Amino acid sequence: MRITDKIFGAFSQDIGIDLGTANTLVYVRGRGIVINEPSVVAINKRTGDVLAIGRDAQRMVGKTPAHIVAVRPLRDGVISDFEVTEQMLRYFIQKVHQEGFHILPRPRVVIGIPSSVTEVERRAVEEACLRAGARNVYLIEESMASAIGSRMPVHEATGNMIVDIGGGTTEVAVISLGGIVVSRTIRVAGDEMNENIVQYARDNFNMLVGERSAEEVKIRIGSVVELASPLETPIRGRDLVTGLPKEVMLSDTQVREALQRSITAIVSAVRNTVEETPPELISDIIEQGIMLAGGGSLIRGLDQVIRQATQIKTKLTDDPLTSVVRGTGIVLEDLEAVQEMLLPSVHDVQLK
Repeated sequence: MRITDKIFGAFSQDIGIDLGTANTLVYVRGRGIVINEPSVVAINKRTGDVLAIGRDAQRMVGKTPAHIVAVRPLRDGVISDFEVTEQMLRYFIQKVHQEGFHILPRPRVVIGIPSSVTEVERRAVEEACLRAGARNVYLIEESMASAIGSRMPVHEATGNMIVDIGGGTTEVAVISLGGIVVSRTIRVAGDEMNENIVQYARDNFNMLVGERSAEEVKIRIGSVVELASPLETPIRGRDLVTGLPKEVMLSDTQVREALQRSITAIVSAVRNTVEETPPELISDIIEQGIMLAGGGSLIRGLDQVIRQATQIKTKLTDDPLTSVVRGTGIVLEDLEAVQEMLLPSVHDVQLK
């Protein structure tokens, strides 16, 4: 171990990050998950200053004056605004190190990224982490991290299938012997479902609603199968004809209709992945089942729909929202033993 690593290691806490489109979660080695906040940053456009990050910034979405914008620096699982992402990461790294004696925190960071990202996008994630204060950055595919966090036997010579439905992307992967055999990433996930509800309200009620309102509806009554007890909830917005406030009651049947396109895309991705999987691994998956993870997997009845489409038993992992960050935490505990699961660095010169 380098002397600099020993010095920085003494004053830093290694962390795992699920840098999600909707939420960023941070795991600290030896402490567990310590941060779970929205991936939102509020900026003063006149001065360029960051006014708030995370939960405080989310409260400002849709409620700011013209010179203040609340932005999400990640879209479809990748960085869309490099500088804002860097500032957000620096904020979370410093927040982790607020307690205790940490003059210049320089942690090692394990971070999950979508399987389909390009080399340029991977470099952007590494650069953002390094500039935010990390001394070493290790990248792992989100589907692999999610499978590890779900305690699937990824090291063994057996087929494991994970479907991770996040905010920006849905990751479907078949894993065996510590590697991904077949994978598919589609940019249809939780955010797209929210947009489906926004569009449904516009098309059917001539009403403009915000994404946060749509997400609340999705969480309260979202489903993909007929429910034994019907649900309904109010949704509020602006009437596109009169310009005045408007409220309508939405039923679970209407929300199912709104979500149909996104759910169909996700189920198709799962089926296509199953069809591409080698027969020997399929027999393992039939025995073990398909594991669902990510916030989008909490839509009522999604496991049933995937089970019907694939004829393979399907179940939700424990605490689907945290499976990726829990996986990065497990990797942190023994980095040397899982080197083959990490993606090669695209950064030429690591900061030591």
